[in-house]
Amino acid sequence: MTDERFERMRKEATILLVEDDPDHVELALRALEKHGVANRVFVAHDGAEALDFLSEGRLSALPEVVLLDLNLPKISGLDVLRKIRENEYTRHLPVVILTSSDEETDLARSYELGVNSYIRKPVSFAEFAEAIRELGVYWLVLNQPPPKRRID
Repeated sequence: MTDERFERMRKEATILLVEDDPDHVELALRALEKHGVANRVFVAHDGAEALDFLSEGRLSALPEVVLLDLNLPKISGLDVLRKIRENEYTRHLPVVILTSSDEETDLARSYELGVNSYIRKPVSFAEFAEAIRELGVYWLVLNQPPPKRRID
C-alpha cells in the first residue's frame, strides 16, 4: 500500500460500525487500531441509532462504509439495510454485513436487499483482526466508491 493511499484511508474515510455486543465493538476497534486503520469510527449500538446517524441533515458526508451486524435490538440489521437502500441519499453507501449468523436465509436476504459483502465473524481474535484489516484495506483504500454525496 502506498503512503499516499494509506494516508487517505487514515485521514478522510469514516466507518459506521453497527454492533450491539460491547465485546465485538471492542474487538473491532482494537483490530482496526492494531492494523493502523486510524479512520474515525462511529458506533451505533442498535438499528434505530444507525438509521438516526444516517438520516438527512445529521452528517455533512456519509461514511465510506457501514459494517452492519444482523442481530440488533430495536431494528434488525436486515431492516436497516432495507431502509438504507430505499433512501435516495444512502442507497449507494457500501454496506458490509459482519455477523455471527450462519443462517442461509440471512445470507440470501442480505444479497436480495443489496448488501455489498457478507462476512461471518471469525471466532478467534487473530482471525477477526485479520478480517477487519482486510475489510479496511479493501473498502477504504482499494474500492472506488461512488462520488461523495454531501447531505445538506
